[in-house]
Amino acid sequence: MKLNKKNISNSIFVIILILFFIPNTRGMMQIFLTRIFSFSPGVVEVDDRTQVKSYDWKLHGVNTESINFNEAKNKVILVNYWATWCPPCIAEMPSLQELYNDYKDDVVFLFVTTDDDPELNKFMKNKNYNYPIYRSLSEAPKPFDGTSLPTTYLIDKNGTIVIDKIGAADWNSNKVRKTIDDLL
Repeated sequence: MKLNKKNISNSIFVIILILFFIPNTRGMMQIFLTRIFSFSPGVVEVDDRTQVKSYDWKLHGVNTESINFNEAKNKVILVNYWATWCPPCIAEMPSLQELYNDYKDDVVFLFVTTDDDPELNKFMKNKNYNYPIYRSLSEAPKPFDGTSLPTTYLIDKNGTIVIDKIGAADWNSNKVRKTIDDLL
């Protein structure tokens, strides 16, 4: 067999395809490919933006203090619904951790999950993440919807949703940082 670009690219494609069928490598491949194809989330057009309907939402702090969403009123807020078993969630977590590291004093970060403590503790320790994790104790205010993972909302000080992203994204992009800086 002659080695040319076509044969090499076909071989790489077959290897990647095989790796997707091996249970131990499937998740790693999904995370890797998701990171490659995750881009900065888009800002919602001003005319299409929605308001947070209520700030009455009780959140149990897993690795931090429990709070009521009322405490975040009149602040810039980032709400992220995620899970430790979700490859797109795992793919975007490094960028969210970087964003959290730089904006934790100015932005309220709410990482909301339904995962159990053993999985969460192991995940956080293995990945060396330290962002605040919460579990919802009451119904989330409208229009939040955490049924699709990951889902992330960036809310301005007036309760307007500026970014509404379902799926993985690069949250540590210049575009997101500029948007947050403008909101602050």
